[in-house]
Amino acid sequence: MQLQKAFHVVPGDVVAFIGAGGKSSLLVGLGYELAEAGWRVLATTTSQLATDQLSLFPRVMSSRVDARAISQALTDDQFVLLHDDIRAGTVYGPPLSWTRDLLDRVDSDIVLVEADHAAGLPFKAPRADEPQIPLETSLVVLVASLSALGAPLDEAHVYNPAAMINRYGFARNSPVKSAWLAQVLRDETLGLRGVPKSARVLVYLNQAPARGYARGRARMIARLCLQSPRVHGVAMGSVRGLEPVGELQRAVGAVVLAESDARSVAQTTEQLMRSRIDHIRVLTGADAAKVRAALKPLGATTIHDRTYRRGGAVTALEAGFRALPAHVAAALVVPAHGNCLTPKRVYQLLTAYARGDGEFITVGAGQGESGSAVVGRRHWADITALPRGSSLGAILQHFHDCIAVLDQQTGFAAPNVEDHASGEGLLWLQSR
Repeated sequence: MQLQKAFHVVPGDVVAFIGAGGKSSLLVGLGYELAEAGWRVLATTTSQLATDQLSLFPRVMSSRVDARAISQALTDDQFVLLHDDIRAGTVYGPPLSWTRDLLDRVDSDIVLVEADHAAGLPFKAPRADEPQIPLETSLVVLVASLSALGAPLDEAHVYNPAAMINRYGFARNSPVKSAWLAQVLRDETLGLRGVPKSARVLVYLNQAPARGYARGRARMIARLCLQSPRVHGVAMGSVRGLEPVGELQRAVGAVVLAESDARSVAQTTEQLMRSRIDHIRVLTGADAAKVRAALKPLGATTIHDRTYRRGGAVTALEAGFRALPAHVAAALVVPAHGNCLTPKRVYQLLTAYARGDGEFITVGAGQGESGSAVVGRRHWADITALPRGSSLGAILQHFHDCIAVLDQQTGFAAPNVEDHASGEGLLWLQSR
């Protein structure tokens, strides 16, 4: 996955890069991606850069030049770095307050800001005057490198370890642990210090391998980071790779449609809990009392859909979506129809979603868990606007052009085809 897709940037964004372990490389990589797509990309720093980094940019200019000259440079080179001064091998950016003036007078499509300093180390806690994030920032990318894992917690390997030790009591000189990294990144006084309340926050875990034990550690760090509602997503990959984002982990909830007997609903809900889905909402209908009783030992949240007889799947999904926290990016929709969704299939669906295979992914035809789907938030409003009484089958038919279908053998999801929308994969749904 490319950075533009993972970061979901739009024209007018101000993107600030903070943290340690790849900020400059990320800024440059995103800048070139956008420039090649025809964007007019302006970059600057509120911290400092080394002079040898200037060669990474196609055009470098003083921020004191006329706005027309900057505009012409954007036309000629697409990607321009502005600085305030260069002294003793260090490049300094303009004052923090200068960003608003820049937005008012220069016709760029996006502004990228390196807003932090880490002395080349892979992991950091900010000092009192860090980071320097413009108030106009709409997206903050918080960076850490997994190369810090296992390194001693000392000044030679970690930037400002004293702040972490004072905050959490971590043992100085002990190997940095995955949980420590996540705790610092999601902490409002450390990793999230100075982030404007209105800005989206994306964590980028650099040097994350594509597979193996270390990828599992990266996913655990992502899961822990996503426990903070401030964190909208965790991208993991290698900034120097051909595809710098291997996965984009986001908060995913589950909506269980309790359309079967209470025992099946309880089994399905328990499997979701084993799969570590944090936000599970069970929608009840005719047998609400029995379902609540079956779920009581699990502590699951139930919501009764009073309009289930005439509302169909639409009103049930509407109630389920509404009950999920605002930071949840997608819902795993599970009809508890007796064919229990296994943790393996949950894992495959969530991995396909994180990999960017689609925003609406279903389990393929002929599989025991057919009908389950990961549905990105962008589709929720369109689903709940469908006619009341619509079945799940009708919903899937309506969105079949948007759907990707999971292959249980490979674990990958591919775009839907016309015959899937009318074939055996929907037969059982069309009766519901």
